[in-house]
This record gives sequence, structure tokens and C-alpha cells, in this order.
Amino acid sequence: MLLLALDTATDGVAVALHDGERVLRSTRAGTARSHNEVLVPTIAAVLADAGRERTDVTDVAVGVGPGPYTGLRVGIVTARSLALAWGARVHGVCSLDALAAQAAAGGLDGEFLVATDARRREVHTARYRAGAEGVRRTAGPDVGAPAEVRVDVPVVGSGTRLYPDVLGAERGPLVVDGGALAQLVVDALAGRGGLELVPPEPLYLRRPDATEPGARKRVTA
Repeated sequence: MLLLALDTATDGVAVALHDGERVLRSTRAGTARSHNEVLVPTIAAVLADAGRERTDVTDVAVGVGPGPYTGLRVGIVTARSLALAWGARVHGVCSLDALAAQAAAGGLDGEFLVATDARRREVHTARYRAGAEGVRRTAGPDVGAPAEVRVDVPVVGSGTRLYPDVLGAERGPLVVDGGALAQLVVDALAGRGGLELVPPEPLYLRRPDATEPGARKRVTA
């Protein structure tokens, strides 16, 4: 197995390579507005650094959000296109699940909440429970104003950086790590870890910020 994992649901892009036993390479690059420019070069660099060829890739995994419309589109289209070209399987992962897996791997136990920036002064949220059997999502994902979030458990994610007065002091992980996303997929394919894969389709919880203009009205004399 050689799994290429990528995520564009948070600021910048996360890319990693996993051989089924361990993470070979993992990196982040770019900003919230540079997904399209940096994703493919970063994938090429990760493969080169690991001494692997694109023809070695058997699986491609991609974070499906929730996240910004443009970022998700870039990541998912790239993942699906590469999988098709390389004859690889493609898997989707809820990006909030990836953050939850990171938090649990970092020692967070019991119930907790993941909150990320949804723009428009809102946050994407999902609730989880971590224990000996892994991590399970118990509610969400949802989108709404920070003040509407029920904060009765620890909160992690970029939402804590943006709204510490509501969600509590800043607490990581703040962005998706490609290696953690890759490990989640390897575990899910092996039937362990508690989190499930999803179709490689964008997870939008509301309409995109930009919409197509309406049809031009006909002018008559």
C-alpha cells in the first residue's frame, strides 16, 4: 500500500504519504488563498522526498470538509483526478474527524468538541468521544455562530483562536495534519480507530460565498 493523503479544508494544504505501516512524509504549504497554486507541486515534492513514483500510489485520501468552497473543490478534484489517472482507490475523510483523531493522538480523552473557522463569523463544529477503542463522532458536523455552540466539553481547533471568549482558550490542533489524516484512513481500512470514511464529495453545510450572477435581463425598445 502507498497512500497519498491531502486536505485543503483549512488554511493552506496538507499532504502526506503513508506506506500502510508508517507516515513516510508529511508537510503543509501555502495559505488560505493559494490552494490551487501549491497543491500539485507539494504532492510532487512529497513523492520525490520519499523516493516514490506516482505509479507506486495505490490509494488517495482527501479531506472533504466542511470548509471553504474553493479550497474543497481544489482538493477533491485533484484527488479524484490523480486517482483516476493512477488507477488508485480514492477515499473521503471528514476534515473535522481528522482534527479529532489528531487531538486524541495528542492525549485528549473523553468527550470534546472540534470547532473550525467557517467564515461569516461562524464555526464548523462536531462532537467526539475518545477512549480505548478509538475516536467516535457523536454529533455534527454543524455550522453556526460561536455563541450558539454548547461549550460543556474541551474545544480544539482554529475556532478557539478566533473566538476564545466563547469557545475557551486557544487549543490545538488548529489545522489538519496530513499524516494524521493518512493514519485515520489506514486505520479505517483495517477496521479500527472508530472513525469512518465517506464518499469523496465536498461536505458543504451552507451555500458558497460567491454565487453565479443571474441571467441578464432583456432590454426592449
